[in-house]
Amino acid sequence: MFKKICFLLAFLSLASISIADTVTLNPDRPDEYVVQKGDTLWDISARFLQEPWYWPTIWQGNPQIEDPHLIYPGDVVSLKFKDGQPMLTVNASGMGVNGRNVKLSPVVRYYDNDDAIPSIPVDAIQQFLTRPRVVTDEEMDKWPYVISSYDQHLISGAGNKLYVRGLSEDSTVTRYGLYRKGPAYINPRKDKDKVLGYEALYLGDVVIEKRGDPASVIVTLSKQEILNGDRLVAESDEDASNEFTPSTPYRDIDANILSVFNGVAEIGQYQVVVVDVGDGDGVEVGSILAVYQSGTIVKDEIATEIKGNQRIEIDPDDALGGMVDSIRNSITDFENSDLGRYLGRPNAKPELIELPEEYAGVLMIFRIFENVSYALVMKAVSPIHVLDSVRNL
Repeated sequence: MFKKICFLLAFLSLASISIADTVTLNPDRPDEYVVQKGDTLWDISARFLQEPWYWPTIWQGNPQIEDPHLIYPGDVVSLKFKDGQPMLTVNASGMGVNGRNVKLSPVVRYYDNDDAIPSIPVDAIQQFLTRPRVVTDEEMDKWPYVISSYDQHLISGAGNKLYVRGLSEDSTVTRYGLYRKGPAYINPRKDKDKVLGYEALYLGDVVIEKRGDPASVIVTLSKQEILNGDRLVAESDEDASNEFTPSTPYRDIDANILSVFNGVAEIGQYQVVVVDVGDGDGVEVGSILAVYQSGTIVKDEIATEIKGNQRIEIDPDDALGGMVDSIRNSITDFENSDLGRYLGRPNAKPELIELPEEYAGVLMIFRIFENVSYALVMKAVSPIHVLDSVRNL
């Protein structure tokens, strides 16, 4: 573990130097920008940088003061240069030139009465920070399960009483989420027989009414109909990480988009996708990856025609050769006839060519499981599709 940490720190140090050399300012950048409600640090950085995910690089020269991560609507973000290097500073709303200069930090924080802006549009991923989940067969088989409802209806919903087996009598947990095994995540481009995990479909919430075997629970919230065999898992008050610092994966990534939530055909900005890269594969929360459209398969009609026109060389003096030549002349006469032209000349098997991959956008990893991760598409320059490639920038 210590060696891994040392390697990671060394890599990130080198990555920081590399990124510093590649920061490109937006040619249409403003000299300053007044922060608006609904902004994110990503959006603001995009006004100044062509690649907004490099924003941590140009914060390094900013002074450190108390609460440096808080940026509010009305604050003025300015681009300045220090020793020839760009630097973003923030002038607090309502303050003069001697106002505060603060570090633009990519950390998301929640405050009850605070309008500080987040780093990315958290609303787009809020429901995915805890639900749904990605599980294995073995994991889900260990969860308690519904055996019946109070009135023995096949379908239950909010307000219904359910009977459950498998709950630990020693547990003090009173709230559980209801889940059902969903689609399997498989990458057919790598191994069509390997299941990377299953989506656990969130159905609703229950509270314990009476413990025992079976125990009784009350459905407090239902998103879908609840059936016998649906599983329970203890709800945690602790969310998945909601701090998103753009970073470079510490390994080369060669992955694909496996799925998109909401089942759209073409994936765009701020949509959540599932990628076949997980814990231990070199990514972490905040990792930035490029998306490349998979090359389209097209028919090479010209190559097909050339192959169709190729003739086998024969000896016309050979008896068999003379017969073949006679047959060939008959075929040629037929092809030149009206009927032959109408039916078309027999073609060789079409040659299929895969076009090169094309850059399509950028995504950020925000939740990681064993073999897959959830990612938010931050930039889409063209439509993105399931099985498109995902690699290092």
